[in-house]
Amino acid sequence: MLSLDITLVLTAGLGVFFIGSFVGYAIRKVVMKNKARSVEERAEKILQKAKAQEKEILLQAKEKALVALEESKKEVTDRRREMQSQQQRLEQRENKFDQQLLALEDRKTKLEQQKSEVERVREKIEEIKNEQVSKLQAIAGLTREQAREELFHAIEEAEKETLVNRTRKLEQVSEEEIERKARQVISLAVQRFASSHVVDATTTMVELPSDEMKGRIIGKEGRNIKTLERLTGCELIIDDTPEMIMISGFSPVRRQVALRALQALIKDGRIQPARIEEAITDAKKNLAKEMKKAGEDALYELGVPVSSIDPKLISILGRLKFRTSYGQNVLQHSIEVARISGMLAEELGANVFDSKKGGLFHDIGKAVDHDMQGAHPQIGYNIMKKFGFPEEIAYQSVAHHEDKPKTLEGVIVKAADAISGARPGARRNTLEEYIQRLQNLEDTANSFEGVEKAYAIQAGREVRVFVKPTDVDELSSQNLAREIAKKIETELTYPGEVRVTVIRETRVVEYAR
Repeated sequence: MLSLDITLVLTAGLGVFFIGSFVGYAIRKVVMKNKARSVEERAEKILQKAKAQEKEILLQAKEKALVALEESKKEVTDRRREMQSQQQRLEQRENKFDQQLLALEDRKTKLEQQKSEVERVREKIEEIKNEQVSKLQAIAGLTREQAREELFHAIEEAEKETLVNRTRKLEQVSEEEIERKARQVISLAVQRFASSHVVDATTTMVELPSDEMKGRIIGKEGRNIKTLERLTGCELIIDDTPEMIMISGFSPVRRQVALRALQALIKDGRIQPARIEEAITDAKKNLAKEMKKAGEDALYELGVPVSSIDPKLISILGRLKFRTSYGQNVLQHSIEVARISGMLAEELGANVFDSKKGGLFHDIGKAVDHDMQGAHPQIGYNIMKKFGFPEEIAYQSVAHHEDKPKTLEGVIVKAADAISGARPGARRNTLEEYIQRLQNLEDTANSFEGVEKAYAIQAGREVRVFVKPTDVDELSSQNLAREIAKKIETELTYPGEVRVTVIRETRVVEYAR
């Protein structure tokens, strides 16, 4: 009975479940159908709205296209009008050019005709001129050159006084102006530079504490002195001079090595071949350091960057400290030339740095001229080119010994070299050389015809020439002065310049009794 009840309950429950499911499905289907209908309605509305917007957009686009089309047509029309206007202007200009070209062609044709006419007239005039000249030569019995010489001679004789005065006036004015400007430039440079005027003499004498030291320097069988001479390349002269030994040699550096080595040996007291070799080696090392320092000091003094110069060239420059020229220290002379060159370049508007650098290295060839063949200007030029100097600086080594340097900087260095070398006290000449130089000046002046007597005065800076007034006139004296000066420049060697003064004087003496 109980199981029957349970079965009925389960059956009823299942029936209720199926009925509920069916009802739910029917309700859901109705709801979904309503939703679908509402969605379709909304979609239809959106579609209709989109179609309306599409029509509106198409209308706006058509309107804009019409406006753009109208503007394009207007722009094309304007362009066509502008092109037509330009074409008309070009055609007018071309017509104008054609007219001018035709006019030029006509003018050229007329000028060619006139040129031909002028040539014919010129030829005709030349024929008439030659005919007249031939007739005049036949009548006078002289050629054209002879007639010209006669005419010039007659004018010269008639106007000799005028020519002399005019020549003298022109020369005086030009010389005074040139001398005034030269004095002004040089005086400004010299005033700004002051240097020692003491002559630097390189000693080759070694003082000894006693004459007994001479024997120790000579050594047993002369082995010490032979070692010294072999290692230094110098000759030791030991004579009767008390407590003194002389060092002889062409190279100033070698003489300096020998001098220092001897001084060290004398101070040490041990004089033997092994100790001599050590002393010479130490002297060479110390001298090399001193030369490099001297070169660096010169560069620092002139404001030239040391890093821009090769160290080997700095050492070569320092060698000039132990080189003299007529008693003048060459390194000091080079520094003077560099300073004066820089100041002159400032006054004349030249390249100051090139002039200063060229002035410092202009005598660099003298540092090695004892070890190399050739003159020191060419040696110096080769050295500077080897170490990468530009041509305008290297050329100054050659320029300071040329009569007419090619560059302004070369002229400046040549002038500065003369100022440094020719100033009082700079160089030392022997009495014999001085007298010989004066004698050569006088002999050169006396070699000309018409010279009565010549005197070299002012330490050889001037030559006064007295001429015979009956043999030399005023005009000839002008030419004579130039010829004497030219011969002195060509044949003689002298510092600075030599002034030539020709004096022509006529004295008439009468006595009243």
